[in-house]
Amino acid sequence: MIDRFHVTAFKSLEDVTVDLGRVNVFVGANGSGKSNLLEALGVLSSAARGRVDDESLQRRGVRPGLPDRYRTAFPDAHLKAQIRFEATGQDASYDVGLWHRADLSEPAWRYHTELLKQRGRKLVGRSPNLQKKLDPESGYAALKLVEIDKAAPAAKLLHLISSYRIFSPTTPHLRGLVPDESRGRPVGLSGGRLAEALAEIIHDRTRGGEEIKAELLGLIEWASNVDVVPVEKAKLSRSVPSPQIVVRFTDRYMAKAHGYLSAYDASEGALYVLFAAVLALHPAAPRVLAIDNVDHSLNPRLARALVEKFCGWVLSRPQRQVLLTSHNPVVLDGLPLLDDRVRLFTVDRTTSGRTRVKRVKIDAKILDKAKKGWTLSRMWVAGLIGGVPDV
Repeated sequence: MIDRFHVTAFKSLEDVTVDLGRVNVFVGANGSGKSNLLEALGVLSSAARGRVDDESLQRRGVRPGLPDRYRTAFPDAHLKAQIRFEATGQDASYDVGLWHRADLSEPAWRYHTELLKQRGRKLVGRSPNLQKKLDPESGYAALKLVEIDKAAPAAKLLHLISSYRIFSPTTPHLRGLVPDESRGRPVGLSGGRLAEALAEIIHDRTRGGEEIKAELLGLIEWASNVDVVPVEKAKLSRSVPSPQIVVRFTDRYMAKAHGYLSAYDASEGALYVLFAAVLALHPAAPRVLAIDNVDHSLNPRLARALVEKFCGWVLSRPQRQVLLTSHNPVVLDGLPLLDDRVRLFTVDRTTSGRTRVKRVKIDAKILDKAKKGWTLSRMWVAGLIGGVPDV
């Protein structure tokens, strides 16, 4: 698990450190820097893999761009020469500094410094003095990884960081109407391949597929069944593009002969529930992942119930760590924050525009408010825990 992430001079993140748990939820106003934080970890992921360019960034769900445009440039501060990222965990740490001259047209970001440490001891080091000897566009730690025991903490940390992906599903991709260019497993970054991934978890009896289906149906109250079937059994119009297999729901309120709904016909909220379950439960999902706007397409009560269930799913899998962003207050009410593995952070910007990230801990003040009937969502909206816009 990544225990701590530190970023310097990236967009609005001038100097931000976050101590992470297993499930991490970031709430705040639009433009506060939540997505910047997810993308900063995505840039570090590319660096750990050995190359930071448009292709590697897009593969991780990061919007590509030149470091010169991503570098913090507040008018009241000295312009930093490089953007720095560091992650610690697994008894190891990886620190990298990246840069790009504005007059260079190459799409790849350049490595300025790298430091891979294990139990406090340097395993790989790269300084500006080595730039003439090393390819500035290739990661030194990724190259030296072949010489490190794969069971060693440093190797585990690099593999963990490089597995990171940011998922931002869209309704057409979840319905299977358009192909997902990312084509990842278990699902694409936009939600493609949902039917195949769902079949792989609910039909797997060795991993409790029937129990998973029952939990899903508990969240989708109008459905008496959900399954994955060949497209010819889904009763789709020929004008609707579709893959070979599709998700099919059974509407409990309709006559049996007319109660089948494909992913094309069903509510997008139901599809989003399936998507979240796949990322939490599928064995092929990245060990570290993010979902931007986890409340997407969900009514408030379903958003709260899904987040509560999602936390339980993730915590039941020892090899999973998740970062989530949200704008929906009731999401907070589904978080079991008395469990230290689940952490809530508020994100806002100072008067000078710098992003600040603050962890919300359940202290005596919050507990006293709770005893008086205040929910955490109400406290957030009231501005008692931070992370709300001043409008």
